[in-house]
Amino acid sequence: MAFLLRRLVFYMAAFIAAATINFFLPRLMPGDPVQIMFSSAGTELPPESLQALKLTFGFVDGPLWQQYLTYLGSIFTGDLGRSIKYFPLPVTSVLGHALVWTVALMGTATIVSFALGTFLGILAAWRRGSRFDVIVSVGAIFATSVPAVVTSLIVLFIFGFTLGWFPNGYAADPSLDPAFSLQYLGSVAYHGILPMVTLCTVLIGGFTVTMRNNMINLLGEDYIVMARAKGLSDRHVMIWYAARNALLPTVSSLAIAIGTILGGSLVTEVVYNYPGLGNILYQAILARDYPVIQGQLLIMTATMLIANFIVDVSYVMLDPRLKGA
Repeated sequence: MAFLLRRLVFYMAAFIAAATINFFLPRLMPGDPVQIMFSSAGTELPPESLQALKLTFGFVDGPLWQQYLTYLGSIFTGDLGRSIKYFPLPVTSVLGHALVWTVALMGTATIVSFALGTFLGILAAWRRGSRFDVIVSVGAIFATSVPAVVTSLIVLFIFGFTLGWFPNGYAADPSLDPAFSLQYLGSVAYHGILPMVTLCTVLIGGFTVTMRNNMINLLGEDYIVMARAKGLSDRHVMIWYAARNALLPTVSSLAIAIGTILGGSLVTEVVYNYPGLGNILYQAILARDYPVIQGQLLIMTATMLIANFIVDVSYVMLDPRLKGA
């Protein structure tokens, strides 16, 4: 418990530090987002109207420290201001709607990729040097090396445009009303196949290579030799002796993958016009929607820290030695 409490305090401090950087970065950029928005539209506002608009969007005039305290208070109260692009919607509503789609897509893809990649890595390491090992290793390295945008375009071109097996974009059929029905859920699953295949292709290679290398490093350890000398079956030794210990670094890579799913899906969501956080972030950058950008970065930071804390808890469960550390 003391170990976990220390980690929890560390992650809280890291979140405040990330929020501080998130506060100062937009203010170091030249220009005023409200003035830029109206100057790009060719519209001029009197000073009184411009000041009222700034207050509406949450841009507080005053000393920098006062703005910083107001910003921290808005974070912990859940008031992230209003979106400039989607005005008058609040940032929490814009990101909350997109969060559901990203978690459903990226969360499922990450879990599937982690399970398949770990399983393939275990088998490849246990059968190292075999044809299966060569095929899996080369395929995993190739999948990891290809950029996500290239994989997205190739999958979309083959299965979407050429063969026409799956839709080319959107999260569901636009003609259907969003509802908790079999027809709408089936349309969501059908439209999510190509983005899911793309993300799994990108993620599975890293998990496979990591697990295979960890397993190979452990197969020569004394406790593996002792387990075999005791007459235990190969499956028992592979799962409970080698794979369990090799899983620790792989869990760390899983935390990184979970922490980046909210922003790492930007390319895939833009290619497939998927209404997730990645697409929202892209649209916010084009529109200079700083409140949405800041809210998105805060969600990514919080997700990364929560994922790492869960990994710390998992470490204690997987490695009993940490309980006495």
